[in-house]
Amino acid sequence: MAKEAAFSCNACGAVYSKWSGRCDACGEWNTITEDVPLSTGPGKAALGARRGAAVRLSALSGTEAPVRRAGSGLGELDRVLGGGLVPGSAVLVGGDPGIGKSTLLLQAAARFGAAGLKVAYISGEEATAQVRMRAARLGLAEAPVMLAAETNLRNILTTLEAEAPGLVVIDSVQTMWLDTVESAPGSVSQVRAAAHELVRFAKSRGAAVILVGHVTKEGQIAGPRVVEHMVDTVLYFEGERGHQFRILRAVKNRFGPADEIGVFEMTGDGLTEVQNPSALFLGDRERPAPGTVVFAGIEGTRPLLSEFQALVSPAPAGQARRSVVGWDGGRLAMILAVLEARCGIPFAGLDVYLNVAGGLRIAEPAADLAVAAALLSAREDIALPSGTVIFGEISLSGALRPVGQTETRLKEAEKLGFKAAFVPERSKTGDSGVGVRELPDLAGLVGDMFGAG
Repeated sequence: MAKEAAFSCNACGAVYSKWSGRCDACGEWNTITEDVPLSTGPGKAALGARRGAAVRLSALSGTEAPVRRAGSGLGELDRVLGGGLVPGSAVLVGGDPGIGKSTLLLQAAARFGAAGLKVAYISGEEATAQVRMRAARLGLAEAPVMLAAETNLRNILTTLEAEAPGLVVIDSVQTMWLDTVESAPGSVSQVRAAAHELVRFAKSRGAAVILVGHVTKEGQIAGPRVVEHMVDTVLYFEGERGHQFRILRAVKNRFGPADEIGVFEMTGDGLTEVQNPSALFLGDRERPAPGTVVFAGIEGTRPLLSEFQALVSPAPAGQARRSVVGWDGGRLAMILAVLEARCGIPFAGLDVYLNVAGGLRIAEPAADLAVAAALLSAREDIALPSGTVIFGEISLSGALRPVGQTETRLKEAEKLGFKAAFVPERSKTGDSGVGVRELPDLAGLVGDMFGAG
């Protein structure tokens, strides 16, 4: 039988059978610590001598009462949660330091409290005076929220059982510690044990629990990945420090659609909702510039128009650069290869820069055609006609594949005043006021836009 791993890395969660100074998975030094098991478990003799209690089974056809959600009044937050907060649910919120996680949750806690929900905000990183200062700056000094600064989870759970709140915010789970686990706060064992106890409290007491999680330099929530499996919903709060816009993205949601996003703007008075994010992420369309293309995308259930910006310039002596912000660099390399192999348009010896305006991150394959158009426009220094949107997936053969929800994308484009669209053949365009040009392959886009093939 293989020996059970007894050591793990506090930075990435990799497990090892023996201690070493450097983690082979993430490269960090002095982060590997010994894991102390939560319990030894019963032996064979105990299992044989003592039988467990029978579990009641029910039919699959049984009916359950519909879930009653609690709305926060923040429409963007409620959208990402799937329509509101579900009682007894556990939500994990991650994001870069200083991105605004605590600000968002303090505002949400105040809204839930004003709506009649009993709310407890437990801070493990700041003193109560610091939290009160933030609340005063946000205009929430009189909000009906119970506040405490504590890291001992035994004390926290005892207090919560006595107070019986409907919503608990834990900021953050990496600062919590259990005296039954012999490792430092923030270690894999402590984070796993603390998350387990808090999720169990949520399920047994019917209270919603929101956990704040730190992220690693790779952008993943720090600690063991099992924490993300424990909770019902995982949200990431994204944004660039140079931009005032913030994106709250659901990557897992047992009570609603995944990949849903909410858009906020960071102001001096805190985070405010953005009602029309499509208009927000678009630049000045009155003066079209080479390398600029508008993409009609789908984020969760919401159509969202965004702007791709490309720059192609001669590379100095040496290897050409490929720089991407807001999109997948591997997919950019694939599109450059298809343009060269299938359309005869080389990018060798040229620096290529690609950016998604506004700090937005896009993962949809439907953006392939918009990226190709932006690259061609930048390379040839030809601006696309104003009022045009582009979307479609590119295959390695150069053919274009239809994408889902084409009609929804076109209706959003029409609402914002766009008059033309380039889409793949066989797309279900429906009835819209946008003039649609269907393309069979990537060579068709080259010929239509630049008079070449």
